[in-house]
Amino acid sequence: MGSVELQRRLVELVTEAAKGKEESVVIWAMELGQCVEAAPSIELGEVVVTQLCFRHSKPCLWKFLDFCLSSGLLSPLHVLSLLSARVIPQRRSQPEAYRLFLELLRRYAFSFDPIAPDGHKEKIAESVDLALQLSETYKVRVVEFGHALVLFFFSIIISLIDSTLDDWGLKTSRKRPRLAFGGSSDHDGGIDSIGNEKFISNEHQERIRTMNSFLAIEVLGKLTESRKALVLLRLVHLNMPEKFNGLLQRLRFLEARQFASSDLNSAVQLLARLSVQLQRVLGFEYQLNKRQLIGVLLDIGSQKPPFHFNSGFGPSTCWVPLDIYMENTMDGKQLSIKSAINIHAEGIMKLQVINQASWQETFLALWLSALRLVQRERDPLEGPVPHLESRLCVLLSIVPLAIAKVLEDEANLNSSSLKDTASGNAENGDGHEMNSKANTSRKHGLISSLKVLGNFSGLLCPPSSVSDSANSAATKAARFIHNSNNEKDASGGGSCGDTCIKAGGDMRHLIVEACIARNLIDISAYFWPGYVSASMISPLNTSSVQKSPWSTFMEGAPLRDSLINSLIMTPASSLEEIEKLYHIALNGSQEEKSAAAKILCGASLRSGWNIQEHVVQFVVKLLCPPVPPNHTGPSHLIDHMSMLSAILFEASTVDTVHILSLHGMVPEVAASLIPICEDLGSLKPTSNNKSSMGDESSVYMVFSLAFLFLLRLWKFYRPPLEQFIAERGGAVVGELTLEYLLILHNNHVASAWNETNSSAHQNESASEKPMYIDSYPKLQAWYSQNKSCVASTLSALSSGNPVHEVANKILSMIYWKMTRSRTPSSNSPAPSSGSPVDVGEDVNQRLMLPAWDVLEAIPFVLEAILTACSHGRLSSRDLTTGLRDLVEFLPASLATIISYFSAEVTRGIWKPVPMNGTDWPSPAAILKSVESEIKEILEAVGVSVPSCFTGNISTVILPLPLAALVSLTITFKLEKSVEYIHAVAGLALENCASGCPWPSMPIVGCLWAQKVRRWHHFIVVSCSRSVFTQNKDAVAQLLRSCFSSFFGSHHTSTSLLSSQSSVSGLLGYTIAGCSAHPSVAPGFLYLRSCRTIPVVQYVNNVIVELVSEYACKLASKWASTDSTRLNSTQASLSLAVSKAKEAATLGACLLCVAGGVRLVQELYRETIPTWLLSSKEEKLGKASSVSRVMEGYAMAYLVILAGSIEWGFGDKLPACALSRRASIVGIHMDFLAGVLEGNISLGCDPATWKSYVSCLVGLMVNFAPTWIKDVKVETLRKLAGGLRGWHECELALSLLERGGASAIGSAAELVNVLS
Repeated sequence: MGSVELQRRLVELVTEAAKGKEESVVIWAMELGQCVEAAPSIELGEVVVTQLCFRHSKPCLWKFLDFCLSSGLLSPLHVLSLLSARVIPQRRSQPEAYRLFLELLRRYAFSFDPIAPDGHKEKIAESVDLALQLSETYKVRVVEFGHALVLFFFSIIISLIDSTLDDWGLKTSRKRPRLAFGGSSDHDGGIDSIGNEKFISNEHQERIRTMNSFLAIEVLGKLTESRKALVLLRLVHLNMPEKFNGLLQRLRFLEARQFASSDLNSAVQLLARLSVQLQRVLGFEYQLNKRQLIGVLLDIGSQKPPFHFNSGFGPSTCWVPLDIYMENTMDGKQLSIKSAINIHAEGIMKLQVINQASWQETFLALWLSALRLVQRERDPLEGPVPHLESRLCVLLSIVPLAIAKVLEDEANLNSSSLKDTASGNAENGDGHEMNSKANTSRKHGLISSLKVLGNFSGLLCPPSSVSDSANSAATKAARFIHNSNNEKDASGGGSCGDTCIKAGGDMRHLIVEACIARNLIDISAYFWPGYVSASMISPLNTSSVQKSPWSTFMEGAPLRDSLINSLIMTPASSLEEIEKLYHIALNGSQEEKSAAAKILCGASLRSGWNIQEHVVQFVVKLLCPPVPPNHTGPSHLIDHMSMLSAILFEASTVDTVHILSLHGMVPEVAASLIPICEDLGSLKPTSNNKSSMGDESSVYMVFSLAFLFLLRLWKFYRPPLEQFIAERGGAVVGELTLEYLLILHNNHVASAWNETNSSAHQNESASEKPMYIDSYPKLQAWYSQNKSCVASTLSALSSGNPVHEVANKILSMIYWKMTRSRTPSSNSPAPSSGSPVDVGEDVNQRLMLPAWDVLEAIPFVLEAILTACSHGRLSSRDLTTGLRDLVEFLPASLATIISYFSAEVTRGIWKPVPMNGTDWPSPAAILKSVESEIKEILEAVGVSVPSCFTGNISTVILPLPLAALVSLTITFKLEKSVEYIHAVAGLALENCASGCPWPSMPIVGCLWAQKVRRWHHFIVVSCSRSVFTQNKDAVAQLLRSCFSSFFGSHHTSTSLLSSQSSVSGLLGYTIAGCSAHPSVAPGFLYLRSCRTIPVVQYVNNVIVELVSEYACKLASKWASTDSTRLNSTQASLSLAVSKAKEAATLGACLLCVAGGVRLVQELYRETIPTWLLSSKEEKLGKASSVSRVMEGYAMAYLVILAGSIEWGFGDKLPACALSRRASIVGIHMDFLAGVLEGNISLGCDPATWKSYVSCLVGLMVNFAPTWIKDVKVETLRKLAGGLRGWHECELALSLLERGGASAIGSAAELVNVLS
């Protein structure tokens, strides 16, 4: 029957009822029900509502409608939407109909069980959308039943509130958005379009209207009590926050009104009740199924972990990522291209979220990790690696600056919240209050952490080199307190000079001074209890305080030798002092420029922690001096040669370069060095000295300093093998290319330009314009040639080629020097590639060529002399001498020598040569002892390897290029003047030797240990690292040792639970002891070795197995009844979960430092899916179901934490990173959905699978909800369906509600599963 027939028959029934022939509504329903195609009927609903509004608004028809809704003949959602669109606007003229509508709404608002077929539900959704104009109002396309349900419910609430406001004669301060139905601020019930002419304002109807307003608020309060209502409103809050904010704004307006009528004042309680219900939406959390162990695990895992205050260990080891990252930044072989300040700030906020910790706990953990970093340097290995200065930089500069960013981030959020509140767009009713509270808690958390820090006396003892600085900081506080006391004491009997401050400073005094200098705290810290001991101040005659050399300098004293030395040794205390020094370095005399540069790179840079970030900026700015106005002629850099030479010499030290790296200045330094290299490398030298190394300000020398410094910032000597490793999941490729450094610099420039012009310290360390390597043709030509040399062998040159002629001149120069250093009887011919120059002439006097021309020819020189040596035409001694002469002539040539020899070693085309002490230097004297020490180091960390040398050690061999390279490097003296040489050569030599067959590294190490005996321990430890580039089993053993050293032994039934995990066991208390043999902790050795593992994906597999193994053992210990103290109680389960999280946290950290984002991608795409698909019975044997559940939880935690370390939890990432994260997470979730559908067969235990999926979803919901929005809706539906099958209905809802607007419908259709 069509709509017309239905309408006709319904009108007949109503008419008959009006004549007294009323039949039961049941009979009506039976008769009309036979006329519809299916129930619930859309056509019948439209007919009934059309007659009710308002042609036949009879009681019998309302009763009929009520029965149809209760019997399922009509859809409540459909009918209520039709009624609301018609009745609410006519509530003034039809108060009885409005009251009946409110009653129906109270009864049937949540009677929306979607039992109809999908096609029918789509029609209902379409009809609801049309009736309420939802798509137009909310600017979304409504096609799903659930989506229509959510918007209908929200629209009803908005409309009833707006109608009540209008009925009470209230006008909001801003115009409310118009809905398709209901009142707006401009609506007046007196202009109802229907029945207006019959409107009679009698007393009865007015009373009904008044009651209706109260009834509407009462119905809203009743509706919002339901958990179903909270779910529907939360979907709006999460996916359309601006709409939900409008609802809260209406409530705030109502609550703020002072009602003139006493009748209206009675609505206050109803409004308060409604407001409380709606505020619950903001903090609503789903209740997990606590009857299952998985629900208990997720509940425990989302709680704050135990925090142990122990002066020996510090806080719980859930903070171990801080220690691992800090120690990892001390690797001298790796220069960070990203500021450690930003990385620490991001890490702090991630860990605070996932650990559910207070800000006091978070900041305290950060300070303790940094203090442990410093304490590990108490007995360091002497060698060319970052030492105490770099570690103190982290503690006293990087960490305070990171904390400043955390506080600044919250201040920005707070400011944004203030603006949103002012504009009515606050996230929630008390958004500003919440943000203000959080900001206060961060600031107070920092202060509290610094106060509590005094309890950790074992970590606060200052190293001897900074004890004076600590004492000075304590003295400053004590003097301030004394002066304050004197000011309060008005007796006038004493003076501020009547005290003598005794030494008593510790590391906390330095930390507090660093925080005060950056305005993180104020000087009220001096009055903290116990900060300054009373015994530090005693009334004695004051000895005169020594005047600071910086005071003398600021008073205008000229820079003389004594003052210069004092300023170099004393850090500056203010930015004004540094600025004055900077201007002298730019504008002073040549002597003053050089002196100012040396001072700036002295103690002010290395230990001026309170202003170090500013000193770093000025140092980098000096590398790019401005071009004078109207400058013509040669490069303006010639006028700054003395200053540049001093800066480059001083800044080339290992610790200084590392400090620049920690402050994120690597891209800026590279951008500053490129113009120096381009300009000076194009100039002919003005001095004809035979050695450039002795002339600090020569063109060759300054060019070489800048060029080698530039090359240290990226691994220019990378052989093809390492390129392959990087591309397959090792270090990020971006940090290994010069182009990438320029991209980062250009990003910094763009960011600086986007900042407001009011920024007082805009970064101007390099060019203010973007830089591209194409703009520097000389550098680009060398760069291209270098990459070609690495990738393939040299192509032959024609004899007339200019490069060929330069190569011949260089060869003749080298041969001339060889003949002068040999006896006349020597018969080695000159290894020339063409006609030799007259060797009787000092050709060195004629090689006045630009450095770029020399560098271009050097590969051909090297090929010629290496070929001559391999054929016996050139002795090994002459080869080494020639190479040394070449480096002395142009130190920058070392870069090409390293690059060429490293590439040739990987090609394997040169015959090995015997290191026998005759032709080449011999390591035989100490080779056996070094091998023994290497084995001792490895055995101490649980790694066993076979012996390297089982035969005659006199027959050890090395590839010819490697032998030549090591022979060259050991000819350089070990002194500061050539530290820039060692810094480049040492890393390249170790990299080259590690890539050769295993015995090569010990051989090279022995040759160096014989030359530099005080580096013996450092060299032995370096040699031990090379084992892991050759032996996969050694990698697995080392990783197992990392876990065992962290957790302790697990042979006893309770030790894993009862013992406290030890960061110091993992990374060591010190790097090496004072014993005869060096010792290192397994974690430290891993951090220094992991980036050279050839098949880094293997690390993923080992870590996953270890996390799985430890989680199972922890669960077994918890479930065991062997111990009466640790039985199956909530407390012991919480402890077991905490330990499982620690295992996953350790695994995630070790995984990320080894391979970064590429290894995390591998974890999501391959490692975890393979682990789930494979059977583990043969490895772990039969395990209890509890163990399997804990195993799944730990693995889920590993996956979430590893992803958060690389991608973060939020969406403040570059577009490419967001896209990558969405792709990888989506692939993993698609795999899980495929398994749930039955398309993929599992090999793991079903309990493990169920635990992994449930916990992964739970952790993602709690900590990474932004990830869920990037997953396909269809995938989310499949996952939710699987969770429902496991009776985790609320977890399924929680997943869908975070899936974005497209998942609203799917989430709403699950509302009926809520109790």
